[in-house]
Amino acid sequence: MYADDLLTPWSEQTLALLPPVTLFDAHTHIGVNDPDGFRCTTDDLLETLAPTGSRAVVFPMHEPDGYSPANDHVLEAAAASGDRLVAFCRVNPRADPVSEIRRCIAAGARGIKLHPRAELFDLDEPVVRDIIALADEERLPILIHAGRGIPALGAHVLEFAATFPRARFILAHCAVCDLAWIWQRIHEYPNVFIDTAWFSAADQLAVYSQIPPGQILFATDIPFGTPQLTVIASLRPALQAGLTPAQLESVAGAQLERIVARAETPDLGPAVGAGRIRRDPLLARVEYFTEAAFGIAIGGGDNAEMIDLARLATLVGDDAPQAPLCDAIRELLALALTMPLGESLTERFAHIHLLVSAAAIAATPDVPVA
Repeated sequence: MYADDLLTPWSEQTLALLPPVTLFDAHTHIGVNDPDGFRCTTDDLLETLAPTGSRAVVFPMHEPDGYSPANDHVLEAAAASGDRLVAFCRVNPRADPVSEIRRCIAAGARGIKLHPRAELFDLDEPVVRDIIALADEERLPILIHAGRGIPALGAHVLEFAATFPRARFILAHCAVCDLAWIWQRIHEYPNVFIDTAWFSAADQLAVYSQIPPGQILFATDIPFGTPQLTVIASLRPALQAGLTPAQLESVAGAQLERIVARAETPDLGPAVGAGRIRRDPLLARVEYFTEAAFGIAIGGGDNAEMIDLARLATLVGDDAPQAPLCDAIRELLALALTMPLGESLTERFAHIHLLVSAAAIAATPDVPVA
């Protein structure tokens, strides 16, 4: 997917720096009707997971006409996957969600997905409390979209987490709508977790420095991300933050395994703190221009000038300590330029994934590339 086989050398090199882990992805989708134009069949998902041997939680993409058939499809895919896929059901709070969740649990669902932006609801609506009460009764995880396109929702989640302690709440996309403040309180709520399905290296570093490691879950957002991309874009920041082998194992999948098994989730220590994150001034220039190129590409523009500025910023000299990282970044930038910037966002994602990976390498100066 998105020619992410081009990222395999860097993702394999990153995995080699970790203790032995089994990647268990907290956030993937199946669907072909999403209005944003992205599609992912069961075969697409399994093929995308295969290069890294990942397992994954899976739920439907946006289905404007309702979720019962889509939930059935996800449940069937999970049942036929040989335990590679774990099904979550997705519900619209305005379409008898409690009955649909109970039906799906009886059929094998092990969690719930809520998407306030797609379904146009707020977490303070009474029916959302009914959903969470059911999750508390069944000790189920609820993964909630907490990325772009919505107002902050973390205050409601923390209130629910205190009231319904048996439910587990997973804030998707590095909880970017609330990350500015929620890091100060999340350690008080051991049933709240953050998934790493997000493109920004700065947000990844903020999560790994400010959030307790036991509350962070590896996630790709397939079909928007891939395992190869996320290993580079998220696990390199985890290494930069200095997580221990046990903490890295937890992030990569061990804690999610316990969550979907409705088991206890151990505390793996406090957040490492911002003081563990070193930024290199020369590489920060590379990161800035690369992130600017990413922003232009995702907005539909021509980013060639910013890519060239990023390339020039990598020319630190062969004897510079940053040289190995800069060599890798230049290679990724050159590959990005071979990927056409099509008219649609889906056509741009191969290009975008290469830029995100380059920025992640620039943001992690203490993590080697060879």
